[in-house]
Amino acid sequence: MNLSSRDVQAFLVLAKQKNFTQAASMCHLSQPAFSALIRSLEQTVGLKLFDRSTRHVVLTREGERFLQSAERLAAEFAACERAMRDTAQLAHGHVSIALLPSLAAGWLPEVLKVYTARHPGVQLSVLDVLSEPCIAAVANGEADFALAAIRVDTPDLKAEPFCSDGFYMVCPSDHPLAVKDALSLEDLTPWPFIHLARHSSVRQYLDAAFFPRTMQTFVEVEQLATVMGLVQAGLGITVAPALSLFHFDKPGLVARHLLLPGMDRQIYMVRKRERSLSLVAEALYQLMQDMRPANA
Repeated sequence: MNLSSRDVQAFLVLAKQKNFTQAASMCHLSQPAFSALIRSLEQTVGLKLFDRSTRHVVLTREGERFLQSAERLAAEFAACERAMRDTAQLAHGHVSIALLPSLAAGWLPEVLKVYTARHPGVQLSVLDVLSEPCIAAVANGEADFALAAIRVDTPDLKAEPFCSDGFYMVCPSDHPLAVKDALSLEDLTPWPFIHLARHSSVRQYLDAAFFPRTMQTFVEVEQLATVMGLVQAGLGITVAPALSLFHFDKPGLVARHLLLPGMDRQIYMVRKRERSLSLVAEALYQLMQDMRPANA
């Protein structure tokens, strides 16, 4: 059965008006065209819905039963129309994004503040995870798109450069390295490090830059807040990306830019290759492009 919203609306108008002329006028149709529409509806459902006479138009028993279904269909059509209109106007919907914790904590809040002011009815999900889980979230449909420090190029996913992120050595302000303007790997090698875990992109960049040298590791941790506390206590130095330096904006700590080969982290925007974003996701995607961090 192939019923249109026009069929249902015509039936409901005639059921209420009980007059073809009036019903045709309300549906902005000529009476012959309206009569043909009702006949076509009855042929579609395979039932006689109206008893017609020169004076009266009344619902048959089958028409009375169909009336209940038609009212439900009309309500569903109206709800669908409202939902599509709201979506087109970016009034409702859901967006899920995945991104590195450093971006989620430092840069993202201002972006979401602007986005929610423009689209207050949109629901948001944020996954603040490392690069590999970011990419996995896009691949399995958990996230609409992601910001990750891994360039992925597969039949299903594509990545485009988003911003670059320099690295800084962070140490206590009374540390011998705090007064040096230009730091080399040799300067850093003698000192104990507070490291992020080996699966983090920061640690991977640092290991690659130092190879084949060996770093002194005091401890490895998972969270930048823990790194900050241990460095602030004077237990070691660390290397952190520029986008995470807000974690280290604490009394007694200083940061020195590392201008070393290979120590420049590229952040990529990752999304499905052959699938368009929803309107609400596309709006956030474009806003993030417009508000992307300045290259550190």
